[in-house]
Amino acid sequence: MNYQETLEWLFAQLPMFSRTGAAAYKPGLERSIALAEHFDNPHKKLRCVHVAGTNGKGSVSSLIAATLTAQGYKTALYTSPHLTDFRERMRIDGKMIPESEVTDFVTRWQSGTYQGDKPSFFELTMMMAFNWFARENVDFAIIEVGMGGRLDSTNIITPLLSVITNISKDHTQFLGDTLAKIAAEKAGIIKPGIPAVIGEATAETEEVFRKRAAEVGAPLREAYRETNSEVIDSIECPLAGDYQKKNLNTARIAIDALRKLGIEISDDAMKRGFRDVEILSGLRGRWQIIKEEPLTICDTGHNEAGLTYNFAQLKRYIDNRRDGTLRMVIGFVADKDIDTILSLLPNFAVYYATQADIPRALPWETLVEKMQAQGLEVKGYPSVKSAIEQAGTDASDQDIIYIGGSTFVVADYLGLQS
Repeated sequence: MNYQETLEWLFAQLPMFSRTGAAAYKPGLERSIALAEHFDNPHKKLRCVHVAGTNGKGSVSSLIAATLTAQGYKTALYTSPHLTDFRERMRIDGKMIPESEVTDFVTRWQSGTYQGDKPSFFELTMMMAFNWFARENVDFAIIEVGMGGRLDSTNIITPLLSVITNISKDHTQFLGDTLAKIAAEKAGIIKPGIPAVIGEATAETEEVFRKRAAEVGAPLREAYRETNSEVIDSIECPLAGDYQKKNLNTARIAIDALRKLGIEISDDAMKRGFRDVEILSGLRGRWQIIKEEPLTICDTGHNEAGLTYNFAQLKRYIDNRRDGTLRMVIGFVADKDIDTILSLLPNFAVYYATQADIPRALPWETLVEKMQAQGLEVKGYPSVKSAIEQAGTDASDQDIIYIGGSTFVVADYLGLQS
């Protein structure tokens, strides 16, 4: 098979949760353990940092990875989902896995003798990453949790450090309907004797994390109690979303925790890693400014907590623009708490409701109906491309165009740019 045929096989044989939702979700570690044994346990050859959380785990993972790369370490990064290229999920020093590596791994898998239960798309691609990282003999691997933590496939690793960015309500049908339940699932990555960093917590979740850490004897560091606004404000970083300040603080404390384990990381490396995070890690779609006139921003924030930050920042931006209009190209996946999210939408914006090109997307017609019921000014478009084109036609240089609501809306948009 060539590379394109390999991808088609992966997507057809192993449904992605990100595209199809619950039908592709396979909780539990049994398949991951069996897969790892089939491939000679490549994860056991890796020195890992494990990063979980409702929001910000991709940014924090990328900031840590970029800093280690800037220090001169050969650093692997595993994240999900991808935006425009499957290979974004696995990188070494910011460079994506070669197409030939993907094809070779799948060919070996197809011709192998594995007898266990059929793995999910996430499980097999995770093992592809671990296998590549181990063969490349990386110094460190930063591993982002897919969903939750306790039962997530990545939880077969024994890391040097566990990081949990924050807890808010998302994937409640799988992780629980309270912050405490969700926190308990994510706290499952905290392992005996291994240091853990918590980026943010409420009274409800703090108790969960402290209890878990005490039960397993894990040294716990609460980054939110070590916040230094002056230091954070002085950091040069292209991640301009308001919510990123907390991610910067979490990453800063996580890097300090690695130093305390005896890993050499200079202040200059952290400065360069944070400043050049997009280059050194490949991170995209986080309050990414595409053009200045009209100011065009895309962001992958997709739940109540993330969008609350984004909408507040957009209001501040548009308030500073005389005669400017906020134009929002927006779409969602069908399994989110749409009614709660819609209640957050600013009533002063003009909306271009659309849907991403995935089966899991909320139909644009349904979104238009719901938004009209909220009294919002909205028109519907069957594709992100058509919505973007109309927003661009309507916009003046003083306007702001925001593209978001779903990772996959942003992915479709960025795909148009490449």
